[in-house]
Amino acid sequence: MAKLFLGQVIYTKALDEFVVYTKGFVAVNNEGKIVAVGNDYQSWKSGNGANFLKDARIIVLEKEQFLMPGFVDCHIHAPQVAQIGLGLDMPLLEWLNTYTFPLEAKFADQEFAKKVYTRVVESTIKSGTTLASYFGTNNKDSTVILAKEALRQGQRALVGKVCSNCNSPDFYVEKTEESINATKEFVNDMKNLGSELVKPIITPRFALSCTKELLKGLGDIAKENNLHIQSHISESVAEIDFVKQLFSTSYAKAYDNAGLLTNKTVMAHGVHLEDDEIVLLRERGTSVAHCPASNTMLSSGFCDVLRLLRNNIKVGLGTDVSGGNSISIQDAILRTLDVSHHLEFVKKQNIIGTGKMNNVGAECKNYTPINYKQAIYLATLGGAEALAMDHVCGNFEIGKEFDALIVDTSIYPLHNFGFYNPEDYNKKSDEVKLLEMVQKFIYTGDDRNIVNVFVAGQQVK
Repeated sequence: MAKLFLGQVIYTKALDEFVVYTKGFVAVNNEGKIVAVGNDYQSWKSGNGANFLKDARIIVLEKEQFLMPGFVDCHIHAPQVAQIGLGLDMPLLEWLNTYTFPLEAKFADQEFAKKVYTRVVESTIKSGTTLASYFGTNNKDSTVILAKEALRQGQRALVGKVCSNCNSPDFYVEKTEESINATKEFVNDMKNLGSELVKPIITPRFALSCTKELLKGLGDIAKENNLHIQSHISESVAEIDFVKQLFSTSYAKAYDNAGLLTNKTVMAHGVHLEDDEIVLLRERGTSVAHCPASNTMLSSGFCDVLRLLRNNIKVGLGTDVSGGNSISIQDAILRTLDVSHHLEFVKKQNIIGTGKMNNVGAECKNYTPINYKQAIYLATLGGAEALAMDHVCGNFEIGKEFDALIVDTSIYPLHNFGFYNPEDYNKKSDEVKLLEMVQKFIYTGDDRNIVNVFVAGQQVK
């Protein structure tokens, strides 16, 4: 059924273009696509909207509610939700061997996989994630279960069967041909689901766990089927050194030599990308999933998102569970703001640890941290762009599918305790009031304030 939403609306058009409608409307047809949006409902109603309204359900938002695009999680390991919060005082490679590989091996048990993946999709939807790029495990059949669960619950998703044939435990490693054939079967299984909502994504775990032969085979599959690709890049210094030893080239070049850097590729982390690697990613149209929680928890480092954006690299946000400790992209927004401020301290105060660095240029001294509006862009449209899905979702432009959240700032933990003087508050413009609601939600709200979630026009929460 067609729907018309009336009330306060926010979305982004670019990193520095934030749209605010205090008396806005969004019209969604019965196919779940946006057919009209704006701040002048009466004009639209008396014109093109007259016929639309005959068969539409009208949803009027309360004065302390607003409509915004759904969150996009560009990097999340679905099986690892089962171990969230464990081992986060370990460096990356130790954490993988101690916790992650043993857990993921258990997903050969399809009943266990079904139990975990049902909760994963429920929880991410509850937290406002309308599009997720999921890592599954090496097990093809259990990863198909993840895809089916996303489809059943109505979440938009890219789902990948993880591939690894070296530098992994004996109990959780594939042979090259086995991995390639299983990936081909997985792609066919995904196509047989017959849905545009859930799609396959080619997923080498990372260069360390794949031989050149396997990487090349996966690149060929992606090219033959025009598929999305996801993996990790330049997360930790130890990992980068290992890759350079194995491939005798940079991390980015190792992927590029296999045909894995494309305009449908998203690489997680990118903390320590070198200048020539950034140039290569830009030339290929490859994007980066910024994962501030795991970059911090696993002591990988601070990713300078603004450096990437300045170099025309598309960037979205990732929770990176369970290297990250939260499935919420709202949490990733806060971590992004934190890391950006920490970088400001480092750059402007000329600090590396407790020491000093020389030759600090004007770029460091003039560094301006990311603000909350820019972080919302990264969490919505930026994420859709990073996943090459911005033609489908990410904001409220006409022709896109309606992936959205209704946020209520009148309920716990955001309910107003009466701290405002009514006279002072009423003097504020409607736009200022709305932006204050948005800030309150971003900085102090949680999933309880996300009262409704829509994907492709269908209500999923």
